[in-house]
Amino acid sequence: MATPKPQKRSPEEIEDIILRKIFLVSLTDSAESSAPSDPRVVYLEMTAAEILSEGKEMRLSRDLMERVLIDRLSGGFVSSEPPFQYLTGCYRRAYEEGKKISSMKDKNVRSEMEFVVRQAKKLAVSYCRIHLGNPELFQNANANSKSGSSNSPLLPLVFAEVGGSMDGYGAGGSSGGTQCPPGFLEEFFRDSDFDSLDPILKGLYEDLRGSVLKVSALGNFQQPLRALLYLVSFPVGAKSLVNHPWWIPKGAYLNGRVIEMTSILGPFFHVSALPDHAIFKSQPDVGQQCFSEASIRRPADLLSSFTTIKTVMNNLYDGLSEVILSLLKNTDIRENVLEYLAEVINKNSSRAHIQVDPLSCASSGMFVSLSAVMLRLCEPFLDASLTKRDKIDPKYVFHSNRLDLTGLTALHASSEEVAEWLNNTNLGKTDGSRQYTDGENRLLQSQEATSSGSGASGSSNAKPASSGDKTKYPFICECFFMTARVLHLGLLKAFSDFKHLVQDIQRCEDTLSTLKDMQGHAPTPALEPDISRLEKEIELYSQEKLCYEAQILRDGALIQNALSFYRLVVVWLVGLVGGFKMPLPSACPMEFACMPEHFLEDAMELLIFASRIPKALDGVLLDDFMNFIIMFMASPNFIRNPYLRAKMVEVLNCWMPRRSGSSITATLFEGHQLSLEYLVRNLLKLYVDIEFTGSHTQFYDKFNIRHNIAELLEYLWQVPSHRNAWRQIAKEEEKGVYLTFLNFLINDSIYLLDESLNKILELKELEAEMSNTAEWEQRPAQERQERTRLFHSQENIIRIDMKLANEDVSMLAFTSEQITVPFLLPEMVERVASMLNYFLLQLVGPQRKSLTLKDPEKYEFRPKQLLKQIVYIYVHLAKGDTENIFPAAISKDGRSYNEQLFSAAADVLRRIGEDGRVIQEFIELGAKAKVAASEAMDTEATLGEIPDEFLDPIQYTLMKDPVILPSSRITVDRPVIQRHLLSDNTDPFNRSHLTADMLIPNDELKGRIEEFIRSQEMKQHGERLSKESIKATIQTTNSEMLID
Repeated sequence: MATPKPQKRSPEEIEDIILRKIFLVSLTDSAESSAPSDPRVVYLEMTAAEILSEGKEMRLSRDLMERVLIDRLSGGFVSSEPPFQYLTGCYRRAYEEGKKISSMKDKNVRSEMEFVVRQAKKLAVSYCRIHLGNPELFQNANANSKSGSSNSPLLPLVFAEVGGSMDGYGAGGSSGGTQCPPGFLEEFFRDSDFDSLDPILKGLYEDLRGSVLKVSALGNFQQPLRALLYLVSFPVGAKSLVNHPWWIPKGAYLNGRVIEMTSILGPFFHVSALPDHAIFKSQPDVGQQCFSEASIRRPADLLSSFTTIKTVMNNLYDGLSEVILSLLKNTDIRENVLEYLAEVINKNSSRAHIQVDPLSCASSGMFVSLSAVMLRLCEPFLDASLTKRDKIDPKYVFHSNRLDLTGLTALHASSEEVAEWLNNTNLGKTDGSRQYTDGENRLLQSQEATSSGSGASGSSNAKPASSGDKTKYPFICECFFMTARVLHLGLLKAFSDFKHLVQDIQRCEDTLSTLKDMQGHAPTPALEPDISRLEKEIELYSQEKLCYEAQILRDGALIQNALSFYRLVVVWLVGLVGGFKMPLPSACPMEFACMPEHFLEDAMELLIFASRIPKALDGVLLDDFMNFIIMFMASPNFIRNPYLRAKMVEVLNCWMPRRSGSSITATLFEGHQLSLEYLVRNLLKLYVDIEFTGSHTQFYDKFNIRHNIAELLEYLWQVPSHRNAWRQIAKEEEKGVYLTFLNFLINDSIYLLDESLNKILELKELEAEMSNTAEWEQRPAQERQERTRLFHSQENIIRIDMKLANEDVSMLAFTSEQITVPFLLPEMVERVASMLNYFLLQLVGPQRKSLTLKDPEKYEFRPKQLLKQIVYIYVHLAKGDTENIFPAAISKDGRSYNEQLFSAAADVLRRIGEDGRVIQEFIELGAKAKVAASEAMDTEATLGEIPDEFLDPIQYTLMKDPVILPSSRITVDRPVIQRHLLSDNTDPFNRSHLTADMLIPNDELKGRIEEFIRSQEMKQHGERLSKESIKATIQTTNSEMLID
């Protein structure tokens, strides 16, 4: 029997069916129907009665849609879902119905039904907004049964929208997971007024902030971060974020830490693997989880941890960069973003201090993340040619109303000089500002947006006269200065913290070693708690060290991005003095002199740090850094701080091929034009300049700095082109900087060797004390601990001083082979001879046996090698002594000269197998010195008693070239005062300024001295003739008497 064909439904019936499915409502009581019904469907009895009373058909239609929805939400039905879930369910069902409608054949019906579905979706979204904005509006009978979470019900949908299976966070897909109806969020946030969405978005931002508060790098931060990025991609979301009261928190107690913990973005930036104060410590504990007992872990496990941390942190950096860039591209809110960044920087300026207060300053984790984000923002103008650097305006330092750059030490200018210069110039004019309005939006796409200075509280170095006008600076300019400040407070501070952490570990390990030695010699229960405490400290410090290594040292991209930025810094700074060319201008331009010193110091610190990390410099363009260092390291008129110039030498020291292990750095020294012309000259000049740094520790600092210079000079001497340059400088400057360099080199050699030899004697005394076991164990534990510490301290001092002394003597040895003239100048030759005699006395004299050590190599004490070098210097100078003045200078030294030392030294040299020719030349020099000593005694006898006016008042020796000091009017011998001026440019009698060209020859006195010498010689000659005559007479008389 044929089935009757179903009657075709009318559009009204279809609409009724679709709307009932979407809204899960019915206008007829399901109890009267025999068909099975969905338990979620609600019978709207009152609505049905009203429709019936109005004489309308009992069907749902687009006209009744909103009325039905309100009744459904307001009815308080026991079995119904909470309002938000119901409304999102309506949207989802509308979406499903829409897919079914697309297969309808009747175009007209299909079009009508599509419109109905769109209206239903729009209505569901609209009432979602109303409900979220006014949660009390639609009460639900089951409200008290829902979860106690105070988070916005919208948050799971946002997570579902941005989540994915790649990180396992909120990926959805299972029946139990929350799924977002396709298109719901887009419609929710896209088409609405700001006022209705703003409170909803503010709640979402607060929820997201809370979800990452105190979350570490190993926690779930990626899903909230993607949610944040999703929300700010909507203009309304971006606007709501920057207008949130917590965008930049306000309050009387606002500081860097408060911004980090309470601002919306702060907790996202706080996510890190780096250690933080216990109060703010994030979970899971990265150090404990990844690096506990690292010393016994497999290298593969550690490498896996390093890779994980580096990967997740770069995910964080990328996500935060996208958030900030998305906000910056919106011209309406760009100012708010720049103000937030400036506030974070300004409120954390004290992070630059050596000791940082963790309660008032943001964490290192925040600032390292911010460093990485700022570097990403800079990438478009860090191209190889640095073509955009002309947009960086040095006037920003003085006239920025956003960044507080007051109180920063300048490269050369004092605060008074800066103020005077600003008063005398017209930098405050706004016509100096550059505005890039054409193509601004296009520039923004490549992160080069123009932004104007705000009237914020940050004050500049000095306010211009027309400070009422806001100077506009390009985004590149703002970004450049902000990045420089963030890196100073962030990445570079983290490097410093890491360095101090390594030092702390070393100190703890040294102390632990000392305690264990003591415990081994004489077990003491009182030491056990200290040993246990130190072992725990070392374990904790080691975990923190590995966290730094994982997040920073092993992130090659982060370090290389920072190097690219600082390359821009040095190229831009050089542009302020006219570019890469030598010599420098005679006067330092104030624009350069006023730039913050830390810009350059940070660049040098980064280069030093990167040079010690394998492959960190691969692919980095170093030529600009090299040029900059050569230009400025010996230019105190451009860079006032001698320690900063010394840091440049430390960079070069790291780049020496034997240290860097890279052929790239070798070309910087051996094939670099500026290097070949100026490197040796400027190193010698800095060696001299560093004698007086102005610091209370200058005496000790100079040895460390000169150690780096000495190592470089030794390397450069082996490069023929640099050696030739060195010889030429010695010839040109034999009375200038080279002579001063030589004087300080000799001073240092004498001090260091003398100091280390004296310390060896002290060390042997301590060693004797400790070796007497019976007496040693009777001493109190505290005294033994103190004496043991002193012993190790003396060991370190000897090792360092002896190493430096070896370097200095070595430099004297290899340079004297080819450069002898400066050594033999009248003002220098006696100083050199005295030094050599003193060293010879120490090494082969009577007290040499008291310097015997069990393990001399441990202390860098190599007496045989030292003796050989001393003898080489003697021999080299003897060869270059064309006027035969060196033997007399040797014998003139009354303190250390002894003719027997030469034969003793020759015996030692023979025993250690030294070249016989060298020994022979040395013995011959000793013989000449002996002859000179005899001649000097004869001369002294000839001159007899010398009038006081002919004696030098400093040395009490007969003057040969008397000169008058212009200030004190005292007459001294020229060589004596010139030797004094090599170390000190003052009159020794009244400390007034004095230079060699100010000396006044005393020709009258010189003539009298010469006359005195002639007369004494004539007198001596006459006496000799008289004696000979008397002797002859006596002999004749005796002969005659014999004949008689």
